[in-house]
Amino acid sequence: MNRISTQAEWIARAAEVLPAAGFGNFDPGIVISRGAGSRVWDADGNEYIDYLIGSGPMLIGHGHPEVMEAVFEQLPKGMTFFANNAKGIELAEEIARAVPCAEQVRYVSSGGEADMYAMRLARAYTGRDKILKFEGGYHGMSAEAQMSLAPTRMVNFPQAVPDSAGIPETVRAEMLIAPFNDIEFVKSLIAEHKSELAAVIVEPLQRIIPPAPGFLQALRDLCSANDILLIFDEIVTGFRFAYGGAQELYRVTPDICTLGKIIGGGFPLAAIAASREIMAHFDKSLVGADKWLMQLGTLSGNPVASAAGLKTMEILARDGQYARLRETGERIQRMASKSLKAQGIPHQITGDATLFDILFLDRPARDYRDVIQADGAWNAAFNDHLRGSGIFKSPGKLYPSLALTQADLEHTEAAFEAAASAIG
Repeated sequence: MNRISTQAEWIARAAEVLPAAGFGNFDPGIVISRGAGSRVWDADGNEYIDYLIGSGPMLIGHGHPEVMEAVFEQLPKGMTFFANNAKGIELAEEIARAVPCAEQVRYVSSGGEADMYAMRLARAYTGRDKILKFEGGYHGMSAEAQMSLAPTRMVNFPQAVPDSAGIPETVRAEMLIAPFNDIEFVKSLIAEHKSELAAVIVEPLQRIIPPAPGFLQALRDLCSANDILLIFDEIVTGFRFAYGGAQELYRVTPDICTLGKIIGGGFPLAAIAASREIMAHFDKSLVGADKWLMQLGTLSGNPVASAAGLKTMEILARDGQYARLRETGERIQRMASKSLKAQGIPHQITGDATLFDILFLDRPARDYRDVIQADGAWNAAFNDHLRGSGIFKSPGKLYPSLALTQADLEHTEAAFEAAASAIG
């Protein structure tokens, strides 16, 4: 077989064997060949500062030498066992120490799996079927999660809108949809459906939309008062916002949380975490066959992923890491806003210092319907110009990392100025 060397050749090859020429995750028009530290390179050798960082997992950068050492130490000992292993147990112990709601942990391989099992766990524990989620909230690819994730048709709440073909109509009946940051609407839904509701599932930061002051605590209070479980989807925010995640930063403790991305150190790994009482439903000997939640996975608790995640978390726990991450994020936010203001372009920097993006909108966004009012043409043009200047990011998020250097930030500032000037 001839050596394939150019990006165009790889894209053509992908089109033959991959639907829509891609993995379904990101722009199939770019093929990444390698990453190191804060940088990635495409198949043509073009170099980018990486603000996508694998959609979040590479918080300390690509190929961190300490993580590589931990992985290389584990590899000759075995890559997977379908059985308990020491690294997986150590990682669970550290998660339980770090995360406020976590007394026990159950592993899966992806965040979508973790969210699916979290909702199923809530149903097993409460004996109820309905789940309340927020419009625009992302909780993976299960049938429940694919309700009103990114609806193009706005309907009256709490009606759910399927985002995918292939979902049974009956799933809609078990999902209630509310606008994010509207606690009065949530209160009315709970008053009407509390006898049927198993859980409220929420991203503490919904994509890039921050919770309104008091919103998460009000959810906590409502759930506690009505014997409904509160699930925090911390696949993105866990070990990013703080070592204990968004629940540490916001000082609101859910009943169940899901974790992913960072806990695998760049390898496939995710987890469900909760109290012993709730997690007992994974143990048939404690709850009996009728209340037992069956769960298994070939790669769950994989030792290589656990070793990478454990070392990543050890690095994050060192003094000053989160302060430095936040300082870097705040600097990037200031640079972006300064560049756009200089061109008189209406915009909002929305999110947290550790995860945010630019919305081309003239007012703050409180929920999904605000976000979709942002100017998509400006967003697309701005991001296209950034990529042309060597900035690699998602169309809807920017992830700062601890691998960024002074030179990276200076390059980023110049790219922001050029992009703002081009669209201004």
